[in-house]
Amino acid sequence: MRILIIRTSALGDIVHCLPVLRALKRTHPDAEVGWAVEAPMAPVLEGHPDLDQIIPVHFRQWRHRPFQRATRNELGGLYRALRTFRADVALDLMGNHKSAAVAALSRARRRIGARREDRREPSSAIWINEPVAVHGVHAVDRALSIATALDAEPVDVDFGGSAILQGGAEPPAEDFLLIHPGAGWPNKRYPARLWGQAASDLEQRTGLPALIVPGFGEESLAAEVVEHSNGSARTMSAPDLPDLAALLRQARMVLGADSGPLHLAHALGTPVLCLMGPTDPKRHGPYGAPDHALWTRLPCSFCYKRLDSPKACLQLLQTSAVADRAAQILGVTAAH
Repeated sequence: MRILIIRTSALGDIVHCLPVLRALKRTHPDAEVGWAVEAPMAPVLEGHPDLDQIIPVHFRQWRHRPFQRATRNELGGLYRALRTFRADVALDLMGNHKSAAVAALSRARRRIGARREDRREPSSAIWINEPVAVHGVHAVDRALSIATALDAEPVDVDFGGSAILQGGAEPPAEDFLLIHPGAGWPNKRYPARLWGQAASDLEQRTGLPALIVPGFGEESLAAEVVEHSNGSARTMSAPDLPDLAALLRQARMVLGADSGPLHLAHALGTPVLCLMGPTDPKRHGPYGAPDHALWTRLPCSFCYKRLDSPKACLQLLQTSAVADRAAQILGVTAAH
């Protein structure tokens, strides 16, 4: 059997689907498994022992240059790669038109995905010929519930952290906390001023300094965190995913928003603390670790609206509470 997994982006969503790969290989050890993924995210999957082929896509680039020759050439390359892989089953874990279109282009006889009412873009169900009722609350469990159509049982959830993103630059030798202050939505980001104060509180509470690791284009955000940290934080760049993973593995704890780097850290086995605002910790918090999420409950909580700045749900989180929860997770009772 040849199985094509389709989850092209983003980093956190890909991480949440890694247990599907492990579950499929446990159930079908002789199957050949491919994964269609955005090219910049491919390093997360490279070298994974359960994956036989990566099929890169460039949807984000194609959206900005739909009529250029490079786009036509890359689309042709995708078409040829899908034909060469010859999938028997396409497993759509995204639930939108672009993922369902890849399933259709694969010409897989079985195109499995969420049923219409469970899809992000309901009309994309037209491309799916085996709709599945999605069960569970957390994104990991929901993805695994789709894989049950291939008899993959959602037991012993395994991200395969030891198998992903090996290599990268040598991290600092000293113990440190890692703060990733960015996120895809501006209103997921804890204010930089508060992150800085939290870094200071964290060093007082745990004795550990903080490394602030910005995402692409977030250098000024990181600098602002450092400015408000009273000398408890410094920035460090991680120019690619293997370098970032090396830092995440080495950190005593990773703190951040509901973002790809934080979920990657959790998959790698590093303790995390996720500060959550517009998204529900039961659905998008650290999987299996509800006490590793911190949030403020308000009438408008978990609105899933993308807004241009952090709102009360994050602004009301006290930096002392962040430091206390981090110390609790680390088992620290006093600064050392």
